[in-house]
Amino acid sequence: MQHASPSDDSLPAPVRVGLVGAGPWARAMHARMLAAGPETTLTAVWARRPEAAQETAAPYGAKVAASFDELLEQCEAVAFAVPPAVQAELAVRAAKAGRPMLLEKPLGPDLASARRVANAVAEHRVVTQLVLTKRYHPRTRDFLARAAGLTVSGARSCYLHGAFLGGDFATSWRLEHGALLDLGPHLLDLLDVAVGPITSIRSSGDPRRWIELTCEHADGAVSQASLSGSVKLERARTRIELFGPGDELVYDTADMDHDECWPVLRREFAAAVRSGTDHPLNAARGLRLQELLAMAEGVSSR
Repeated sequence: MQHASPSDDSLPAPVRVGLVGAGPWARAMHARMLAAGPETTLTAVWARRPEAAQETAAPYGAKVAASFDELLEQCEAVAFAVPPAVQAELAVRAAKAGRPMLLEKPLGPDLASARRVANAVAEHRVVTQLVLTKRYHPRTRDFLARAAGLTVSGARSCYLHGAFLGGDFATSWRLEHGALLDLGPHLLDLLDVAVGPITSIRSSGDPRRWIELTCEHADGAVSQASLSGSVKLERARTRIELFGPGDELVYDTADMDHDECWPVLRREFAAAVRSGTDHPLNAARGLRLQELLAMAEGVSSR
């Protein structure tokens, strides 16, 4: 039996993706992942600093777009690796241009901007997918599948690291908004699925130092979430403990290889684009997470 090779005509052509942004995360993850293929190819990069765009594009032979509009002309789909306020502005334009989007979390810096993105995506019916990194790892998917069969009374969780203390990821928007906006979407997403839909959140502390969230869930369960990007640790710590009348279930990323996430993310994004079918982790999910962030901030979701 003859097996298909990557050059076979029967395989779909790689999705031509344009990357918006040329910061540390764009270089470390987005560009590398999209260029690795075979499901996608990095076609062009646009950033507000042309020299940074050139530095990001050059290793992969990608073009440097002179403007965001030029990037849209050169690609089939757009990936964002920019601060939330910039993404919220440009994602609306990409939706109007009919481009599928790989979006970062949070959708925007606040609920109003996130809602504008989600509304534009719905209006123009474009495919979207969120970079909720851990959701693409087999261990996370196994944890959520096992959690679905549990009765959970309560949960404890944390997402902690020291990246805000200095280095490439101590960026201005992270230092301004803190851990709630940056780390919160990851942990709230997992709790919202593993424990059950979150109905209310009370918060205490300072998101720039340490913030503690108490979440009430639809079935009466209560969960705690500790978030900080300003504590000195050897490595980032993400842990969720589920308790109930049965055995506890623990999710811990201490030895998780995040490089296992990228091929899954890339493959599922390409499949969504080619099929025209939205990924479950889409802009609507991003809006739900932004509503939870607003809840934690004491902001009405109306």
